[in-house]
Amino acid sequence: MNLLSDALAWLIDPANWTGPSGIPTRAGQHLAITALTILLAGLIAWPAGVLIGHSRRGSGIIGALTGAARAIPTLGLLTLFGLALGIGLEAPLLALIVLAIPSLLAGAYAGIQAIDPAIAAAARAIGMSPAQVILTVEIPLALPVIIGGLRSATLQVVATATLAAYIADIGLGRYLFTGLKSRDYSEMLGGALAVVVLTLILDVALAGCQRLATRRIVDPAPRARLSTTRTTGKNRNHPCPTAPSPVASSSRD
Repeated sequence: MNLLSDALAWLIDPANWTGPSGIPTRAGQHLAITALTILLAGLIAWPAGVLIGHSRRGSGIIGALTGAARAIPTLGLLTLFGLALGIGLEAPLLALIVLAIPSLLAGAYAGIQAIDPAIAAAARAIGMSPAQVILTVEIPLALPVIIGGLRSATLQVVATATLAAYIADIGLGRYLFTGLKSRDYSEMLGGALAVVVLTLILDVALAGCQRLATRRIVDPAPRARLSTTRTTGKNRNHPCPTAPSPVASSSRD
């Protein structure tokens, strides 16, 4: 309990919120390396996952690649890249990209592959090219699953990016290694809590995006229903004239 109170006191200390080593600066660095990792990994994983899911070939490759990549120890990979590339951002960035690719690849593949083939066949039947089918039909329908993969990859990267400070002076992980070196455990725990809070914020934001994408697919035409409601209302206010009853006409004759 003492250590937790010391960590909270470290977190709310104004001295830790200013300067180049302040929490906002470190959090910004943490977000920057996370965003760069996801962007570079996405450029590799998303096109590959979409194309494999669209062609429905090579699913075994997806399973093998994702399984092998997830089995690699991140700290060992980071150390290996650090020895090969030296101190700097390149080594942790490459290690994080390898970590992010499996979730992004699996999300894109699973989202596209789960779409009913009849939907793509109907799109082709009305004259759409393969690129149009992928971009305007399959990707929008697969978006919730793709965002789910993005969410999983982002959480893994933002948590593991803490290790980037092991060979590069960047991110919130620096508090952990600095605290470990100086045996300042309140700083270590405070830095860990900052990473947890940042991870939770990103998780909530991406979960909201995923729910929004799912809602748009489940309920795709709110405007159409609104238009129908308005038309129905107009018809009620201005009923169409009805033809005279044949019985009434014959009685007048």
